[in-house]
Amino acid sequence: MKYVVCVPDGCADEPIAELGHRTPLEAADMPVLASLAARGEVGRAAVIPEGMPPGSDVGNMSIIGYDPCRYHTGRAPIEAAALGVDIADDQVAFRANLVMVGEDGTMVDFAGGHPTSEAAAEVIRALERELAGRTFGGGAISFHPGVQYRHVMLAPADWADAECVPPHDLSDDPVIGPKGPGADAIAEIMEASRDVLASFDGVAANQVWLWGQGRRPALEPFEQRYGRRAALVTAVDLVRGLGVLTGMDLIDVPGATGWFDTDYAAKRDGCLASLANGADVGIIHVEATDEAGHAGDAGEKVRALENWDALILADLVRSLDDLGPWRLLLLPDHATPVALKTHTPATVPYLLVDSAQEGPGGLYTEGATTDCAAVAAHGLMARLLA
Repeated sequence: MKYVVCVPDGCADEPIAELGHRTPLEAADMPVLASLAARGEVGRAAVIPEGMPPGSDVGNMSIIGYDPCRYHTGRAPIEAAALGVDIADDQVAFRANLVMVGEDGTMVDFAGGHPTSEAAAEVIRALERELAGRTFGGGAISFHPGVQYRHVMLAPADWADAECVPPHDLSDDPVIGPKGPGADAIAEIMEASRDVLASFDGVAANQVWLWGQGRRPALEPFEQRYGRRAALVTAVDLVRGLGVLTGMDLIDVPGATGWFDTDYAAKRDGCLASLANGADVGIIHVEATDEAGHAGDAGEKVRALENWDALILADLVRSLDDLGPWRLLLLPDHATPVALKTHTPATVPYLLVDSAQEGPGGLYTEGATTDCAAVAAHGLMARLLA
């Protein structure tokens, strides 16, 4: 038996006027998904436990079968794991976004104009040169380059309880500074970063934004927990870090960008190759639907969903049939409504399909699952593998 988990990041949404008061899932032409839903089980899942932040760190941890209420310590330490950055016992990791803050004090772009990873790395190295040697609030810091606008900073552990607003929650709104332990030092670092970034003409970002801090989480290996070997394909360090922390095989795919132009087919083929070479579980994560939600672009979100159907699901199902019996789980890690441009803790639709057993069938949309009782998403992996 082979198992596949499909994660169209942030694809759940709300009805949008420009789509005829339909959601992108309802507006998109997705015949393969519709046929899978017609033969499977469609329901509603709580990927974000009550009271937890509605982020991809929490949602993807739920999807791979770990209860965030038990295992989640923060977003940044997961990304640090993906980068191979060790977090000492007296340190905490912060996510360091390159962002654009307007002269009026509003968050113009939480992704800093989407710089290339190479250009962004130069900025992060400059921040390390200029700021790491200084003492902020009595503690040492260090910067570590990641992918595009997403990077990591290590800081003293006593800053862990600071309240830092995620930059994507501030899109087009006035920025809100940090509060609580270490807040003054965190704010001072972000302000000091403006002088460093001012010297980079080719990068649109004008400062660093610190948030998502936490200590390294302790996650038992996936194979030990579920008795299956898993392989993961993603272009996002956050999701990759969950694979590192749980001992999954990581599939590197040329052309996987974490943006609208990502190579969907290459991700599909990388997953299938891993399954053919001994992996039991293949996980495919695509960020494009989430980025479209953050951009407020309904048309792009529909296109990303249609790419999922045509470039991943169609050949994925045919190839899985050639490998033998299979099961598939599909759901997003959270909702990212186009109108809000940020994540929400709303429940999301899930789909379970078994190649050898017909399910009750249904429609895979937000509205079609509103009458279903929500299940805890972290329990779906066990159901998939049962």
